[in-house]
Amino acid sequence: MLERLNSVNDVKIYSVYDEQFKPYGRVLDAKFDGITDYLVKYTDVPADGNVYVPSVEEMERGEDFEWLRDVVYGGMPIQIGYCNGRNSTYNGFEYHKCSEVNVAATDFMLVFGRLDQIVDNKFYVGNEKVFYVPAGVAIEMFQTTLHLSPLKVRDEGFKAAVVLAKGTNTPLKTKPQDPVGEAELLLMTNKWVIAHAEREPLVKQGAHIGLIGENKRLRY
Repeated sequence: MLERLNSVNDVKIYSVYDEQFKPYGRVLDAKFDGITDYLVKYTDVPADGNVYVPSVEEMERGEDFEWLRDVVYGGMPIQIGYCNGRNSTYNGFEYHKCSEVNVAATDFMLVFGRLDQIVDNKFYVGNEKVFYVPAGVAIEMFQTTLHLSPLKVRDEGFKAAVVLAKGTNTPLKTKPQDPVGEAELLLMTNKWVIAHAEREPLVKQGAHIGLIGENKRLRY
């Protein structure tokens, strides 16, 4: 799969097992069969676009949830939801003031940048790196890693569990008045976003336009 992805794209696609992934995160040495089984059996891929659900009660039970809460997040309250879809373009970046864990129920790609590459609330295309995540693999993305939705590697789309500190990606109780600096990027609770101008759903939500350059489409 990785060889094929590199043959059809004009950007290098790395594996999360490559050295280049280390500044962005780590592969977790654990399997989360309960989480992936739920995604496969009980969730759907929309006909178009993506669907994101921050928290699913059925996924927040059992050993998988307890291990993630106690080992990865050090006992902090967490939520497990999912992002399923058919996305193929960069669209923008987000970051949180906590790590994010993705559990791959299907293969997909992720586009990463670093927080220190945002200058004047802008990130320039060309500084990112793209990684392939095989089905069954769980990765932790560090707090300083810019990321967004997975990108599909098959016609059927992708399915990914999303683990975050509890309350992340929910509506803000209070929005900053006359925001400046980083506050311009705050879109939802614990969610700072820069969007590409062509990504209408994010722009309509009020996301700051800050991904500069081509909104690249990755092929498979």
